[in-house]
Amino acid sequence: MRKLSLEAIEIVDAIDRYGSFAAAAERLHRVPSTISYAVAKIEEQLGLPLFARNGPRIQLTPAGDELLREGRWLLAAAGDLESRMRQIATGYEAELRIAHDSLLPTSAFIDDIRDFEALQCGTRLRLVSETLSSTWEALREDRADLIIAAGDGPAGGGYKTVPVGAVAFVFCVAPTHPLAHAGHPLTRADLLAHTAVVVGDRAQAMAERTIGVLAGQPRLTVPDMATKIACQVAGLGHGFVPRDCVQADIAAGRLVECETEQPRSPEPFWLAYKPTPGGQAAKWWRERLARPLLPAWLRRLGNVPAA
Repeated sequence: MRKLSLEAIEIVDAIDRYGSFAAAAERLHRVPSTISYAVAKIEEQLGLPLFARNGPRIQLTPAGDELLREGRWLLAAAGDLESRMRQIATGYEAELRIAHDSLLPTSAFIDDIRDFEALQCGTRLRLVSETLSSTWEALREDRADLIIAAGDGPAGGGYKTVPVGAVAFVFCVAPTHPLAHAGHPLTRADLLAHTAVVVGDRAQAMAERTIGVLAGQPRLTVPDMATKIACQVAGLGHGFVPRDCVQADIAAGRLVECETEQPRSPEPFWLAYKPTPGGQAAKWWRERLARPLLPAWLRRLGNVPAA
């Protein structure tokens, strides 16, 4: 009898990805004691440790690294097999993964999710938020079946795109910021003299994308647009932000719009997916999201989108 199961690999994978037994338990909808017992049982059956424990910190041993190197491929293969079997039987995938740029709050999908759930097709939905190039990377690396992403996709193609709108940007600072009273269109020298607040790109394999940042400029890197706007309202730096997200802040005087010598062009957004046919769930979502989404979603959802 084999000593390893897909469930065991999934548990080890979750611990490594989320950093602790407790976080893995939450992700897998189990109690932490169950995860601890499962790991102890796996290690006992294999006769070797998978994790090195140093107080509250844990990390994979070389054996654990090797297990996940091959094990993650097995998990992906099992998931693909499950999905193909389900598609053969019903036409619908076992799971559909949608990744969207973090500028868009996941709650923007609620009406679409509600209508999809009404189909009662049994497909599990997984929505994740990515930033800049990492959204395209999720599609390229098969971590997402379809995406809503900003900017141009990676070179080489291999995907289809449908335009879903664009976002207009405005340069803003807090009224207490020195640039708020410059009295002239802001120059490169003006911007270089002060900290820029930028959203960090989460891409791992693709080149990171930076927007509106000058070489040598001091910067504060934050995880999402909502945090960027909050930092600029607090006077911690400057930068371009979506106009539809800060209209209330500008009207209330929490932010001041500044003219720059080099304004930022509107950012195009795309629905993108690989040209493989997919199942009925993918087809439903492709047709559903192939419509103007921006900037309407930002206007409808309030002043600053949730992270």
